[in-house]
Amino acid sequence: MEISDKIIESAKEIFSTMLMMEIEVKGEIIAKNVPMEDSISGVIGLAGTRKGVLAIHLPSKVAMAITGNFLGMEVEEIDEDVEDAVGELANMLGGDVKSILSGKGRDIDLSLPSIIRGERYDFQPTGEAERFLVPFDSNVGGFYIELQLEK
Repeated sequence: MEISDKIIESAKEIFSTMLMMEIEVKGEIIAKNVPMEDSISGVIGLAGTRKGVLAIHLPSKVAMAITGNFLGMEVEEIDEDVEDAVGELANMLGGDVKSILSGKGRDIDLSLPSIIRGERYDFQPTGEAERFLVPFDSNVGGFYIELQLEK
């Protein structure tokens, strides 16, 4: 099973169990840059035997809906609660990626989640990296999960 398949499986499980949301892959896995518009991204760094970055890129309306599911209430603006929810989602996905890449989970460390948000931004790889974006769709809109691994 390819790493992208494992990330898809992990994302579906996290969304289903933690957010009570069903998600599906929408289209082909993308190997190039996709500009983010009116979005928020949760980013986790990977260090150790495998180095890289895992990110979840969510349009603002999707991030607010997901946060609402986390908290069980309406969310109408990007605030600290949304940033915390996106960071926690990135953290959960990062933990699963760590397990996927590392047999016992001891040879890869994760950074604390970082948040990026803005009207329009690019998420560029640093150096030589294998990268892919998995496009997902949900009942509240589409989003991406991205993994970049140093070659």
